[in-house]
Amino acid sequence: MASHKIAKNGPADEIELSVAQALFDLENNVADLKKELKPLQISSAKEVETGNGKKAIVIFVPVPQLKAFHKIQQRLTRELEKKFSDRHVVFVAQRRIMAKRTRVQTDQKRIIKVFLDAKDSTSLEYKLDTFCAVYRRLTGKEVVFEFPAHHAE
Repeated sequence: MASHKIAKNGPADEIELSVAQALFDLENNVADLKKELKPLQISSAKEVETGNGKKAIVIFVPVPQLKAFHKIQQRLTRELEKKFSDRHVVFVAQRRIMAKRTRVQTDQKRIIKVFLDAKDSTSLEYKLDTFCAVYRRLTGKEVVFEFPAHHAE
């Protein structure tokens, strides 16, 4: 009965069904996640190549449920990465990504840099390549994710 975890008009593909089944299993087997997971659904899920033969699962969530996903995202990501041991898991709100301003260097090279919070560096450092690959797949643009350098004073 995991298909009720997918909020989609059309038929679900294999990745979406496996993510929905994993969410359903977590809901039934992990007591402290049951209450939070029960009302949550996913819009869709995609598998993205991240380079070096690795893959990531991008899980799209409905925007109205985004805040509820944020409350349990860290724990849920950890549990799903255990179930999908060879892949990273990334949650994205189901919305359109609008154009951004891009810095153009004098040699006409375009660079988009995203600075992440330094306090998350220990938990996200190993996923920076995954974030770049997912962003490239969703937008078609190259981006660099990094943590701001701390200057010793």
